[in-house]
Amino acid sequence: MAAKQERDIEKEYPKADFVAKLRRLADAIENEERFEIKIAGERIYVPVRAKFTVEHERSDDEEEIEFQIKWERE
Repeated sequence: MAAKQERDIEKEYPKADFVAKLRRLADAIENEERFEIKIAGERIYVPVRAKFTVEHERSDDEEEIEFQIKWERE
């Protein structure tokens, strides 16, 4: 398998699109199914074995919550 190029992309979505993506993710997690999402032109397949974390960051002028999905590539 060819090595994948490193990426670090952040994409903003309208609220309705973001909610729809979260709903699809939640359904996939509950049903123990692979989750598929297209980000900046690349289709990503999240395996059932993925780990889910929530991260909170704070600085002087802003706060951030990140819902993270991580997995090891096979």
